[in-house]
Amino acid sequence: MSVDDLGYEVLPGSPIRRVVSLVPSLTEALAETAPQLIVGCTDWCTRPSDLDARAGHSVARVRGTKNPDLAAIASLDPDLVIANQEENRRFDVDRLRAMGLAVWVTRIDSVDDALRSLERLIAVVLSRPLPGWLVRARTNWSLPDPPVTRRAVVCIWRDPWMVAGPATYIADVLGRSGVGLAPLPVDGWERARYPRVDLDLLRSSEADVVLLMDAPYPFSQADGSEYFAGVDVRIVPERPLAWYGPGLTDARSEIAALMA
Repeated sequence: MSVDDLGYEVLPGSPIRRVVSLVPSLTEALAETAPQLIVGCTDWCTRPSDLDARAGHSVARVRGTKNPDLAAIASLDPDLVIANQEENRRFDVDRLRAMGLAVWVTRIDSVDDALRSLERLIAVVLSRPLPGWLVRARTNWSLPDPPVTRRAVVCIWRDPWMVAGPATYIADVLGRSGVGLAPLPVDGWERARYPRVDLDLLRSSEADVVLLMDAPYPFSQADGSEYFAGVDVRIVPERPLAWYGPGLTDARSEIAALMA
């Protein structure tokens, strides 16, 4: 018996041979660690692109993170379903548990959370040796954090405009890579996660740079940057900022390159 990141007692089958992942970054982590275990994942699990080849079988797709096909998941007879507090709905987790499935829920709000959670999932729950990518990630993030030299606003959505707040994994990854968040006049800003923000407030912020993530909203130079004329705007990939699997390994150096 193990306790997941939310303190829920999980009773997976032992040994674990069949896993369904409802979290894209954790699908990538499993694919780089024990790909043969993966029997199902979401439509948004895009990395690695050769997942079926690595797994040695066809990996079933079970719709999205917010609307998983619960019947399809159950039909795969998984020993364990992996979910995340932020990316997946509690309703779906509760339904899966009511169907008799073991569900492990992660909670990731910081780099340290990610490293601890991944180590527990891999070493304790899956009984696997720590993979090289996780060892390298631990080493890289144990180095001193660079000083914060720039302030940014990070847009994740438009219509309505939404930003990453201080109480997010994104904020911690950026802060520990030398990029702080510019404060915004939002109630409870220091505890904010993904607040809606008026576009005029974004334009008048004290940010040195506006970061438009390419997911979940597909910001691009042709869609989003035109709202910030005269401002340093960067289109940035989601993975180094928000994916807490193997993307952790080089996230800091990738962010430095994006900010150069």
